[in-house]
Amino acid sequence: MERIFGRPIVTQEEMRTRIRELGKQITTDYTGKDFVLVGVLKGAYAFYADLARAIRIPMRVDFLMVTSDRSRANTSGKVRMVTELTEDIKSKDVLLVEDIVDSGLTAQYLVKTLAKRKPRSIKVCTLLSKPDRRIIDVTIDYVGFKIPNKYVVGYGLDYQQKYRNLPYLAVLDMEGDEG
Repeated sequence: MERIFGRPIVTQEEMRTRIRELGKQITTDYTGKDFVLVGVLKGAYAFYADLARAIRIPMRVDFLMVTSDRSRANTSGKVRMVTELTEDIKSKDVLLVEDIVDSGLTAQYLVKTLAKRKPRSIKVCTLLSKPDRRIIDVTIDYVGFKIPNKYVVGYGLDYQQKYRNLPYLAVLDMEGDEG
C-alpha cells in the first residue's frame, strides 16, 4: 500500500490565507481592466480555482497545457504548448497562473509566446517560487510562497502524476518509496 506522506511545507490554512491576500491584490490591480486569467495545467489547477474565486472582479478564464522534457531533478529547456487558448487576448490584460516557477524556462516561454498575440499586458502569478533553481531571469509579479530547492507535491503538484490531490504541499520523501 502506498503511503500518503508527510509533513507539510505549506499547510492548507497557510495557502488559504495567502491566496485570499493575492486575490485582494489582483482585484485592486485589475479593477476596470479587460482581464483574462490563464491557468497552466495540470499543476496549477487547484491554485487557479482557489485564486479565481478570491478575485472579485469580472474576468474571462482560459487554460493552457504545456509540456517540458524533465526528470525529477533536471529540465532540458525544451518547452512546448500542448493546447491553445480559446480566448482572444489581443489588447487584454492577461495574468498567467503557474503552480511553480523554478528554472524560469516555462514561464519565460509562455510569456514570450503569449506576447506575440499582443495583449495589453501580461503578468505572472505563481503559487511557489524556487529562486535557488532559477536559470532564467523571469519577472514574477505575484508570488504565493518562496520555497527551498526541494521537490514538493500536493495541491496540484505531482510526482509521476500522483499526489496532486493532497490538500497541502509536502516535500517528496523518497525513503521507503517503492514506486
